[in-house]
Amino acid sequence: MKKTPYLFDEFFSSGLEESVSPFLTDSSRKYSKNLSLKAALVSAFFLLLAFVFSFISTPASYICLVFVFFLSGTHALIESIEDIRHFEINIDVLMTLAAFLSVLIDSALEGGLLLVLFALSGAMEEMVEKKSKSALYKLREITPTFAHVLNPDGSTFERSVKEIETNTKLIIKPGDIIPLDGVVIEGRSFVNLVHLTGESQPISKAKDETVQAGAKNLDGTLTISVTKTSNESTLSRIIKLIHHAQETKPKVQKFLDRFGKVYAITIILLSVVFATLLPFILKIPYIGYEGSIYRALAFLIAASPCALIIATPTAYLSAISSCAKNGILLKGGVSLDGLSKCSAMAFDKTGTLTTGSLRCSSIKTVFGDSCSEDKALSIAATLEKYAHHPIAYAITQEARDKKLLLHSVEDFKSVAGYGLEGIVNHERAAEKVFIGNPEYIYSKIENLSGAKESLDHAVTSSQNAICVLLAYGTIILFEFKDEVRANAKTTLESLKEKFNLKLIMLTGDHKHSAEHVAKSTSIDDVHFDLRPEDKLKIVSSYAQKSDLIMVGDGINDAPALARSTIGISMGGVGSDTAIDASDIVLLQDDLSHLSWLYAKAKKTHRIVRENLSLALAVIILTTTPALLGYIPLWLAVILHEGGTVIVGLNSLRLLKK
Repeated sequence: MKKTPYLFDEFFSSGLEESVSPFLTDSSRKYSKNLSLKAALVSAFFLLLAFVFSFISTPASYICLVFVFFLSGTHALIESIEDIRHFEINIDVLMTLAAFLSVLIDSALEGGLLLVLFALSGAMEEMVEKKSKSALYKLREITPTFAHVLNPDGSTFERSVKEIETNTKLIIKPGDIIPLDGVVIEGRSFVNLVHLTGESQPISKAKDETVQAGAKNLDGTLTISVTKTSNESTLSRIIKLIHHAQETKPKVQKFLDRFGKVYAITIILLSVVFATLLPFILKIPYIGYEGSIYRALAFLIAASPCALIIATPTAYLSAISSCAKNGILLKGGVSLDGLSKCSAMAFDKTGTLTTGSLRCSSIKTVFGDSCSEDKALSIAATLEKYAHHPIAYAITQEARDKKLLLHSVEDFKSVAGYGLEGIVNHERAAEKVFIGNPEYIYSKIENLSGAKESLDHAVTSSQNAICVLLAYGTIILFEFKDEVRANAKTTLESLKEKFNLKLIMLTGDHKHSAEHVAKSTSIDDVHFDLRPEDKLKIVSSYAQKSDLIMVGDGINDAPALARSTIGISMGGVGSDTAIDASDIVLLQDDLSHLSWLYAKAKKTHRIVRENLSLALAVIILTTTPALLGYIPLWLAVILHEGGTVIVGLNSLRLLKK
């Protein structure tokens, strides 16, 4: 009984795919896979029999053609009648009309060939679309529909993920896909985020750490507390974003959609005109293989822009799917269009070119009695354990890594934006201790003769580091550095040399730090000491001259990301702000993907041009010869459908990683 609701959930989440319909039995389920392709192949078999019997027995040939028209034509006819009823004259109507009109001019074999090839082409287009949407299908496939809920008494039961609320406790067993975002409250395990980010490296998860829906639990058992419902989960948002990307159409695709309707009506009207007037112009009959109606039908088929219409959507869908598999989410094919036209790329520094995590690079005494690094670190960590900022985290993490013991504190006080102070009991002595930025410490050491000069010299010597001072009679300088990402230099050099992109840095950091990172990453154009509005002005000025890509963290850079031609955010898994602020999200925060992404955008643009050129060439090179009688109906059918298949297969090249 448990399986039935699961099948219903899977059925409706799959886009009504026949093979997972809950109304099918297990034995018949396999027959429903690729049903349209199977019907087309059976229809092709009957068409072959009809062709063979046309030389032996005409009645037998007609009987086989009835099966051909039934298997391949029924669905097309019903769809066309529905379209006409809603005043939608499109390519499908045009093809169906040509196929059934062929019977009236004693060319039923050619009409059957058109229906069979049209059905085969449609089935292949469907397979191409499913292949190009494989990332979305894969995510839907791995999405759990049920979760193991933990009762207060320790027992568990299954519940649909759609019914689970926040703060519900779930048991995640080894091998399970995590159904909802949550926080680990018990257990330790490695998880794999390959489905979300393309990164297969296991990540350790322990108590108080967050886990994302869609991650695979590898070895241990985890108990998690749900933090987001199914509609808000990371996996759900990614599925929605990919779906939105696939539905968002680039300008050329929107134009072709509008063009297709007008074009179909025009070709039908021209076919009627040619069928009527050609006997007067070329002195040919109306009926027969040399007649005007036969030629008008060949013209109608040759001029049908099926390949032209699918030239762009299949290419963009394939590219979007390939990007999703690599942990890159795009808000539609328009992002690829815009990306391929850009000639400059601007970067935020902190969190984009650098890791965004400070590391304590140096601890040294700059005034007073010499103090060991471990002692200074333990005193500093004693105060910083009460603070919540990157420097506090870096100090406490360093002390934790060295397994240093912390001390007790009295009269603790935090001065926002400046520093901390308190009485620290260390080495059996209680002493007033201050830690903070140089200005804060200067205000506390007025009675220490000569100290300020020593501190000024030490701080100015640390041009590329963030400085924090610890004072308790002795004064210790802590230096922190935000490390440049390991692959930043090679990636940016590739963007500059391979694609000739102009590279720009926009940062709120000071001059020395900005220039140090710029030098490390081969960036020539550096702007520092910027506020968000300053970044926006600079991005706007560049965008007026040429198309600009902005790469940022998706939070502080939101105005600049929105103003740029294409905004790319180093968002990380689960960042709502990153997803909202930008056109493209790099789930892995991996700069090396920028070069691959830009190359993919260029390749997509090239393949779209190839598809359009091929589709137009087939139309131009076959319509006039078909009208003049040089191309028979059967050859027009083969050329038309062959072009459609080639365009679809060409688009699939973009699926390669």
